[in-house]
Amino acid sequence: MPRPVDSILTYNAGRDPERLAMKYRHMRSSAFVFLRATCHLFPAQLPQRHALPASPAVWSCGDLHLENFGSYKGDNRLPYFDVNDFDEGALIPAAWDLLRLLTSVRLACQPLDFDAARVRALLDALLAAYFGALRGGSARWIERETAEGPVRELFDTVRGRERAGFLDSRTSRRGRHRRLKLDGSKALPADEAEHRRVGALLRRFAATSGRPDFFEVLDVARRIAGNGSLGVRRWVVLVQGKGAPDGHYLLDLKEALPSALTPALRLKQPPWADEAERVVALAQRCQAVPPAFLHAVRMGGRSYVLRDLQPSADRVAFGDAKQPPERLLSLMASVGRCTAWAHLRASGRQRSAIADELIAWGADADAPRRLRRASRECMQTVRDDWKAYCSAYDDGVFALDATVSAR
Repeated sequence: MPRPVDSILTYNAGRDPERLAMKYRHMRSSAFVFLRATCHLFPAQLPQRHALPASPAVWSCGDLHLENFGSYKGDNRLPYFDVNDFDEGALIPAAWDLLRLLTSVRLACQPLDFDAARVRALLDALLAAYFGALRGGSARWIERETAEGPVRELFDTVRGRERAGFLDSRTSRRGRHRRLKLDGSKALPADEAEHRRVGALLRRFAATSGRPDFFEVLDVARRIAGNGSLGVRRWVVLVQGKGAPDGHYLLDLKEALPSALTPALRLKQPPWADEAERVVALAQRCQAVPPAFLHAVRMGGRSYVLRDLQPSADRVAFGDAKQPPERLLSLMASVGRCTAWAHLRASGRQRSAIADELIAWGADADAPRRLRRASRECMQTVRDDWKAYCSAYDDGVFALDATVSAR
């Protein structure tokens, strides 16, 4: 059995088969989706012929790709655009982050049939923005008023979303009472045991929050979201919030597992109380403002991350090939700057490089060229792995019995 196929089977063993089957089906659709869903393969996909440039140690989300950027409401209830998924967060060389991000851009371009010059322009815009922001040495954030193109549209979507309309899209209403929609695309039924466990967890959390009525659980469902995490224990929780019928809130409760990069990490990692503490700490460390309700919690001997539910539509998407080139160039500049600002914001923390080291790396004139070249090799490796996966998938290697529960 090809190496990537065996690794994927091993890595995903024990997950909820109903949602894992969705993950495997999504992975068959494109090399870009495959990349997003297989972070654990990344260390083996590092280029062999074109060595990465030496780079400072940074705190990273661990899985940097285009769709791990998006808009969300911070704990101050204002909209932000930033890196927003830290499940795989770890201390890694900065070049790893850039390599994975550049590779994701290359793969996202392929279905759009961009010519080499257009792809090169996008990569150059991202790299120029990243290294320029490092040289600036200041951890900033994107303001809605100055955002452009797709990023401005994400800001406007989050800012303009009315709670009642959002609730209507995710729940059914009878009088003043709401229940989660179990539509098979965003949510699946949770059994009675899950309802009890999640309800008990939120009651314990509410007792320490000073807002016990706010976190009263009204309904629970298994959440369908993302790619890499499909099949992990995860729920969407409808809570009382500010009251019926339009003041309720939706929360995301997701199991925190060890970073997929752990077996390949060479930089010494700090001891964390548990995996959820790691995820929450790195989000708070790297983001300008963390998401609303972000907390590490425990249930049944496992650690979970609790946060405000972020719709998948609030994440970066490349769109189609017909949009003006300036829109994607603007997007590349935004994600490049956000990456640099996250690295600077978390500098000098638990063995990460200090800001002076990052500023110095920002002046390395040869690093962008080497990263761009390495990303081309990495892209080809990902495509080869994807082709091996597709062949195995079509042969039934990834067929699952969805009636067997891993919950």
